[in-house]
Amino acid sequence: MSESEDAGGEVLGTHLIADMTGLSPALLRDGDRIMRVLNEALARAGFHSIRSVGHHFVEKGAGFTGMVLLAESHAAVHTYPEREYLALDIFACGSIDPSAVMDAVVSELGPTAVDVRTLTRTPRASIPADRDT
Repeated sequence: MSESEDAGGEVLGTHLIADMTGLSPALLRDGDRIMRVLNEALARAGFHSIRSVGHHFVEKGAGFTGMVLLAESHAAVHTYPEREYLALDIFACGSIDPSAVMDAVVSELGPTAVDVRTLTRTPRASIPADRDT
């Protein structure tokens, strides 16, 4: 039995969060390439893209933020060229494994280090919303 089943929660999806470091600043400024890599990896893994949007920043490190709205939820990427860092989030509802997308992005972009966390998303909130903070 999984942790979410023990807690009586229905599994709605998997949220993969990856931190990638050691990437070229020039690559991290190339939002068009990053979105192409992400969209191709999503399609190969079986996701269905509804719409993609991206924004190139001109200030500070001139990074890039992109998001893909999926029939199965969403994928987002954020780059920080000044830190040689890329953040990738994929929330996958249903049975498609988002780790195949992360593996393809890593293979194509070539970071020197990757830290991945995977969360099981369930409707099992346990902290009252009206608590004092």
